[in-house]
Amino acid sequence: MNWLIICGLLIIIVLQILFRPKEDKSDTQNELKRLLDEMQRSFERIEKNFREDFRLNREEGRIVARDNREELTRSMNEFREAFDRGIASFNNLQREKFANLDEQQRLLVANTEKRLDEIRVTVDEKLQKTLNDRIGQSFRLVTEQLESVQKGLGEMQTLAQDVGGLKRVLSNVKTRGNIGEIQLSMLLEQILAPEQYEANVHTRKGSDAVVEFAVKLPGRDDIREYVYLPIDAKFPKDIYEQLLDAYDNADPQAIETAGKLLETTIKKMAKDISDKYLAPPATTDFGIMFLPFEGIYAEVVRRSALLDELQRTYKVVVTGPTTLAAILNSLQMGFRTLAIQKHSGEVWTILGAVKKEFEKVGGMLEKAQKNLQTASGQIEEVLGTRTRAIQRKLKDVDTLSGREARAIIPELGPLTEEEEES
Repeated sequence: MNWLIICGLLIIIVLQILFRPKEDKSDTQNELKRLLDEMQRSFERIEKNFREDFRLNREEGRIVARDNREELTRSMNEFREAFDRGIASFNNLQREKFANLDEQQRLLVANTEKRLDEIRVTVDEKLQKTLNDRIGQSFRLVTEQLESVQKGLGEMQTLAQDVGGLKRVLSNVKTRGNIGEIQLSMLLEQILAPEQYEANVHTRKGSDAVVEFAVKLPGRDDIREYVYLPIDAKFPKDIYEQLLDAYDNADPQAIETAGKLLETTIKKMAKDISDKYLAPPATTDFGIMFLPFEGIYAEVVRRSALLDELQRTYKVVVTGPTTLAAILNSLQMGFRTLAIQKHSGEVWTILGAVKKEFEKVGGMLEKAQKNLQTASGQIEEVLGTRTRAIQRKLKDVDTLSGREARAIIPELGPLTEEEEES
């Protein structure tokens, strides 16, 4: 602040000197010198005052610092004492808590050991009982399983014998044919009526060849009542097994050889059916070869050229169990359609007779209507004209009460409610 005042005074003095009217140079110098001396003295006073103020401030700061240190020391001592007392109190409390915890832990351990002993005894008893039960059940289960295994071994032996018997049966060509024939017979029995097919039929006149089954299709005219559709079961087991073995061995050469052999065998069978059983017009111009298993049927169907040759050259259609059932169902629908066509003439005859009888009934109804109209007219005449004439004749006669009328004519019966009220 003092410095600001001094600077302000200095600026004022300089301005006064500059703007003062010009005087002699010597006076100006004297004036400046005087001013400088005054400024020097002012600076000295200011410096002295500043030093004194700085000394006083430093002394005061030292005193304040000493007082602060003493106060801080006293506060720290008090805090240390309070902290020591808190630590001592906390330690005492902790010792009490730990003592209580030790006692509780000791009691808990004792109770736990006691409970564990009780649980151990109980578990030992239950475990022993469960173990005995489980061992008994295991022995019973093992015994039952051994009995089942023994029984299964017996069944396996029986099955092995049956399989051996089946193998022996299938190794016989005649028996294999019987299997196909039995399966074909079951299909025909399930789908067709007994009168719709025959077994062991001589389709060719003068030939001893007998086809296993022949479906009786309706004839095309009145001369022939029906024609036969020959169905013969074939089962080339040995050739098919060779083909399966070739597939299992993944041998292309063996597969090709077995496939050609299968095609040759199927062609021979188709030729046999065509030569022995097809004899139009007594039979259809085609026959059916039934393969009893879907596997061999699929193998034949996979060869489209073979199927085309069988149908074109030998007039034979190859079927499996599924396709034969579809064909027989189609034939069944054809039978029903033909039956409807045959009986349609009879239906028209019956309808003509019904029409004639209906005309007679119409005439009788007209006569009855006329009679009813005549009777209605007569009733109207009786109820209208005659009744009014009788009422005119009896208008002068007094009417008796109901009781008096019944006293004279008892046949009128008891009184009605209206007559009693009147």
